[in-house]
Amino acid sequence: MSDPVVRTITVTALARVEGEGSLRVRVAGNRVEIAEFSIYEPPRFFEKLVQGRAIRELPDIVARICGICPVAYQMSACQAVERALGVTTTPQIEALRRLLYCGEWIQSHALHIHLLHAPDFLGHESGLSLAKVAPELVERGLRLKALGNRIMEVVGGRAVHPINVAVGGFHRAPDPAGIRGLVPDLEWGLAAAEEVVRETSRFEFPDFTREYECVCLRAADEYPMNHGRVVSSGGLDIDVADYERHFQERQVPWSTALQSVMLPAENPYLCGPMARLNLCFDQLPPRARAAAEASGIPLPITNSFQSIVARAIEIVAACEEAIRIARAHADRPIAPGRVDWEPRDGVGCHATEAPRGILYHRYEVGGDGLVKTALIVPPTSQNQGQVEADLRDMLPGLLDRGDDEVRHRCEHLIRNYDPCISCATHFLKLEIEREADL
Repeated sequence: MSDPVVRTITVTALARVEGEGSLRVRVAGNRVEIAEFSIYEPPRFFEKLVQGRAIRELPDIVARICGICPVAYQMSACQAVERALGVTTTPQIEALRRLLYCGEWIQSHALHIHLLHAPDFLGHESGLSLAKVAPELVERGLRLKALGNRIMEVVGGRAVHPINVAVGGFHRAPDPAGIRGLVPDLEWGLAAAEEVVRETSRFEFPDFTREYECVCLRAADEYPMNHGRVVSSGGLDIDVADYERHFQERQVPWSTALQSVMLPAENPYLCGPMARLNLCFDQLPPRARAAAEASGIPLPITNSFQSIVARAIEIVAACEEAIRIARAHADRPIAPGRVDWEPRDGVGCHATEAPRGILYHRYEVGGDGLVKTALIVPPTSQNQGQVEADLRDMLPGLLDRGDDEVRHRCEHLIRNYDPCISCATHFLKLEIEREADL
């Protein structure tokens, strides 16, 4: 009896993702032996880097973890430290923090949809080749991204790695006139985002569905972003302070990124736009909810390829929320811009919803005003195990197809998650190894 045919597909550098990652798949006959999504960038040890640094430096340091979602790192860090210090910010500061976060969601989702993910559905190798045949689509995406960056600049002081974010609020109160000036472009952005939902919902989606353990924050009275309890589709409902009792990071040999599992079964889980939409649809603002309903996308979403529609719906929600907040604060003096605080010994944790999912931070701080310890769990670490589980489930249905098609479908699946490895995009090098029957 001959040995089964072995197929090995190796993608050494994934294209159209933020950072440096690879893929290795090995199939023997109809059995998937290996499905590894590897992150091979050297670890940067930010958790060690912040130890011994002043608390006030923390927002600027952690922002450098990511150029696409620096606000997420700043918001999680500031609020975790504020819990440790016993600081309570004002409703106005909370609203402006949400406005800042809306800007990040808009620019991140717009970039991913138009330049990184849509080419997969429209038969193009990149956003550049797509721009040659659909310039209006790419131009809209760039304008939406610029709108999100503008919000970050007005509130955060800079479009990339904002410098106005501080423990307790803002170094300088955002300018009401600048906030007021955002409204006309946001009104355009809201209408444009609704069109993005209509267009993406008409894409042809690969036939791949599965049941996900969805995990996200859920707030009492708003779509989750800066606050909420940790909930799951399996019934979990905990305070963020209990996060580490239910989730744990693990090292795997093929990746420099840790992988998070859900305890006690140590199973992978899904966070991000699909999870938020599945668990918090009822909290979407009105026009985002209407856009979702008109899209025809079934809820709960069980096909990760439809995550592009979930991101489009969240752009509508972010624009709608940003308009509401900007109008409410356009003509009001913003005072205080920052709540004063004094250093003390303490431990605090917090989680926010980055564009790609839950971002958890825990810090121990001292009365000397320095950070003692830090723990940061990014969304990609939490989704990495689920990506591999999806690959293992999808591959058996692709074994009658050629290597190029299998490789493209696997890459496409990884891009469904918009993994934030780092801010870089690489060309693709593919190695295929085949062994015939003996």
